[in-house]
Amino acid sequence: MFAWVLLLLAIFSEIIGTLAMKWSSVDESTTGYMVMLVMIACSYIFLSFAVKRIALGVAYALWEGIGILFITVFSVWLFGEPLSLTKIAGLAVLIVGIMLIKTGTTQQKEQQHVLN
Repeated sequence: MFAWVLLLLAIFSEIIGTLAMKWSSVDESTTGYMVMLVMIACSYIFLSFAVKRIALGVAYALWEGIGILFITVFSVWLFGEPLSLTKIAGLAVLIVGIMLIKTGTTQQKEQQHVLN
């Protein structure tokens, strides 16, 4: 359970760090760059601990996929970036891909457990 909390912290840190990067480029704020640096570093640290208990493919897919999803939503909301049907379709495919990776990993573990 704690590994999943660490993964959520990694995702949250990635989202904040990436949004801070955009904020810094728009606002030319040194504070934004510092927030970006700290949050991206925390994201990788949390992720590195999470993968000790969560399969790397699953952790990375969730970390990157959920991060992309929320970064896209927030960039539309905060920075007025356009959201086209193509982007929406891409996000939908991303969600399906994450679910397939998670399901495939769960099925593989169950099969290995039965064989042992």
